[in-house]
Amino acid sequence: MARALNPLAFAVVPLCLFLFAIISTGQVMWLQNALNLSVAEAARCASINPSLCGTNDDVQYFAARQAGAGLNDAIFSWSRTTCGNRVSASYPLALDIPLMTLSVTLSAQACYPV
Repeated sequence: MARALNPLAFAVVPLCLFLFAIISTGQVMWLQNALNLSVAEAARCASINPSLCGTNDDVQYFAARQAGAGLNDAIFSWSRTTCGNRVSASYPLALDIPLMTLSVTLSAQACYPV
């Protein structure tokens, strides 16, 4: 006698993929928020506290430590433009979703007047 397949067996794979997609989306949103906070605080620091954020290396170091996300200094760049002190960041992110290979590049920039 043949046994009937459990309908739950057909639902497990899509549900797991959906769960991983939700987790990855949350990670992307959290890292984007961390980048936004980091560049905004670093641009502000470069404008109001030149003794702490007076050079490119100082601004990069300050920005990387703002959000608590363990970001690398090298993803940040600083320049003085017509809007004031501009800090930008670009962060490549590989998403670990089973059966899929996805990558996105997150970016953020902020400008604070001098």
